[in-house]
Amino acid sequence: MQILGQNLAPSDGELYLLPGFYPNAAADALFQDLRCNLAWQTEQIQIFGRSITVPRLMAWYGDRAAHYRYSGVDHSPLPWTASLLQIKADLDSVCQHTFNSVLANLYRDGRDSMGCHADNEPELGKNPTIASLSLGDSRLFRLRHNRSKQTLDIELAHGDLLVMAGTLQHHWRHELPKTRQTKQLRINLTFRRILPANSAEPDVRH
Repeated sequence: MQILGQNLAPSDGELYLLPGFYPNAAADALFQDLRCNLAWQTEQIQIFGRSITVPRLMAWYGDRAAHYRYSGVDHSPLPWTASLLQIKADLDSVCQHTFNSVLANLYRDGRDSMGCHADNEPELGKNPTIASLSLGDSRLFRLRHNRSKQTLDIELAHGDLLVMAGTLQHHWRHELPKTRQTKQLRINLTFRRILPANSAEPDVRH
């Protein structure tokens, strides 16, 4: 993915940051549209047999067949909105990849967070490309290497695009930790490609 610039991953995968992928005016318009018009909801997930309330609001959109299961919850996609389709077209072009779904997260303040995890569900394939767009207030995004425990912190700001690809999900986990700093609303869109049920990809880990 040389078109995306320098690979920021120290090892084991690909990680690209495109600051200001959307300039402020365009990012402002997208933020207001998505905040008002997406079907935000609180979700419950299963962790070690316990039902936990996710500390953020979420919404799942995509192609009709893009069903996704994580943390014990099945997600059926809502139909694309015009704004999401426009963003998808922009990301398809820059990433040279065809996304078919997006997980939208709304962080209401610094207490909302995302736990440490890897996007390694079978539906994503062996080496998924995931494009993450940030809108609204900035937040710290942290990656942690599974073996060495090395951490990499990236401050994601309004309009920034982060792309994870290659073998990154096999070797690194990522999170959006809580913060005591005063934070305003933040929207994160993670575009991905869900594979058809029972499909198989060659394992090209290295």
